[in-house]
Amino acid sequence: MIKGFEFVADGRTYVCTTEERRGTSGEFWWWFTVTGDASSYAPFQAASNDTRSSVERRIVEYYTNRLLKRSEPTPRGGHWGRRPPTDAAAAPAKPPTQASA
Repeated sequence: MIKGFEFVADGRTYVCTTEERRGTSGEFWWWFTVTGDASSYAPFQAASNDTRSSVERRIVEYYTNRLLKRSEPTPRGGHWGRRPPTDAAAAPAKPPTQASA
């Protein structure tokens, strides 16, 4: 397994490390931080066939996708109490019939 490293892509510095998942024995994940972002991320489990190039590519793709999703407007859903009416509720009520005398 490769060790942690730093790289620069799209003007951002990425710092990547592998850390063992708590409560497991031998299960490692790639963690990374990015300049200008206070969060750290662990999107991928480390594999024995990881290369620096493959990890860089996966991390940049992951982070670029994250930024894209974060920039999209949040879909606004209705409150659960304001659900659209069902077909039966939406159908107009039938007028009462008059009985013949």
